[in-house]
Amino acid sequence: MSAVMGAVFLCLLCVVRIWPHLSWSCPGAAFCLIAVYLETYGCQMNVNDTEIAWAVLQKSGYLRTHRLEEADVILLVTCSVREKAEQVIWNRLRHLTALKSKRLRSQAPLRIGILGCMAERLKEAILHKEKLVDIVVGPDAYRDLPRLLAVAKTGQQAANVLLSLDETYADILPVQTSPDATSAFVSIMRGCDNMCSYCIVPFTRGRERSRPLASILQEVKVLSDQGVKEVTLLGQNVNSFRDTSEVQFRLAAAPGLSRGFSTIYKAKEGGLRFAHLLDQASRVDPEMRIRFTSPHPKDFPDEVLQLIQERHNICKQLHLPAQSGSSRILEAMRRGYTREAYLELIQHVRDSIPGVSLSSDFIAGFCGETEDDHQQTVSLLRQVRYNVGFLFAYSMRQKTRAYHRLLDDLPAEVKRRRLEELISVFREEATRANGAMVGRLQLVLVEGPSKRSAAELCGRNDGNIRVVFPDTEMEDGTDSGAVVRAQPGDYVLVKVTSASSQTLKGVLFRRTTLRESAAHR
Repeated sequence: MSAVMGAVFLCLLCVVRIWPHLSWSCPGAAFCLIAVYLETYGCQMNVNDTEIAWAVLQKSGYLRTHRLEEADVILLVTCSVREKAEQVIWNRLRHLTALKSKRLRSQAPLRIGILGCMAERLKEAILHKEKLVDIVVGPDAYRDLPRLLAVAKTGQQAANVLLSLDETYADILPVQTSPDATSAFVSIMRGCDNMCSYCIVPFTRGRERSRPLASILQEVKVLSDQGVKEVTLLGQNVNSFRDTSEVQFRLAAAPGLSRGFSTIYKAKEGGLRFAHLLDQASRVDPEMRIRFTSPHPKDFPDEVLQLIQERHNICKQLHLPAQSGSSRILEAMRRGYTREAYLELIQHVRDSIPGVSLSSDFIAGFCGETEDDHQQTVSLLRQVRYNVGFLFAYSMRQKTRAYHRLLDDLPAEVKRRRLEELISVFREEATRANGAMVGRLQLVLVEGPSKRSAAELCGRNDGNIRVVFPDTEMEDGTDSGAVVRAQPGDYVLVKVTSASSQTLKGVLFRRTTLRESAAHR
């Protein structure tokens, strides 16, 4: 008895020592006090994966630390989309290995793990290259983390990178990595079936499968109850959502593709579709904004566009990844549409949702891209005039169709020059697009202080564009006559005074609500 009490006493002393930096997760775990440090790289899906992994570890009695030097376990949630992303991880691993070698003999050995897409793609290299890593965990194996860490504790390397046909983590409520955040991501599906020739995602995240509608709505409701004001529905191809979890859902017909679009795989019959999910999610809390990413342009039936136009809390913002402005390159990419079909969809979207904000993805220097192909992409950027853009130089990935069938024939300097030109044109056109908002009121969800000035606040408007404004007193439109200061989570009206390609600046007008603002549009 005395030995047990002594162990508990010593562990509680440790809790007191590290309490300011550790998140206490399970009082019953006072015997181990294993501190986990998590780093996230890449897309929003990896942010969500981090929250799922932490939810699993928290239930097993682990602690969370935000200080690297306090960690017993360091887990990197990784990206494999581009070579540069992987190189960042290799460099980070070497730094962490040096930290590992400096560990005091009186402490338990430091364990390092690689999670996510890079783990799936490079399992063998990660385990054997310079012996940098103790555990390797693919995106469908986070439930196995406690067992893998237990194996690593014995001094062995451990790995699980098995891809699943049905894993959606539907029963795991992610633990928000930023508990005070005004927004959150909710995963609705995993994997991708599109098989674009440049893309590694189907090989690192597996086949497409959707989470049951009921579990998604439950998570949205929990987030609403916690005070979250904006939810982004998340997936690799979010608008091809198809819930077949209940028998009655399986009788529905498959919606048609966008006009002029095709797909390499046969359309799947049955299941509740994205329009139904979007409808139900927007009804959970009328004062919660709903966004979604990342969609594929082929899956935009009119019902989805009509819902976005009608519902005051579904943001009038769409991400429509183009990747190229050349029909020849789009065919080589296996995108399933031509330049003309894409532009027709853009016009249809703008006709259906007046004032919609558009964002897109582009790849510079894909296999066989000529100067004429590149200039067609430049002209598409000018013609569409996106508000937000994500532009990258092409990076060949093993396992993809491009790796097996095409030649990565453009020198790095050509890719770099073309990328720089695309970025320059995008910024020029985005400045013009955002400039159209100068003099107008924008509904902004306040996120917190601006990074550049403590005297300013920042947030995002309906179009997901960053808005910066002075932290001053304003009229409270939700309580007539009161004067208040904006707080994170508030909706405020800001009159835009200037615009750049990435940011709007303005002055506070008043505090409001989503419904009140929509009523006065």
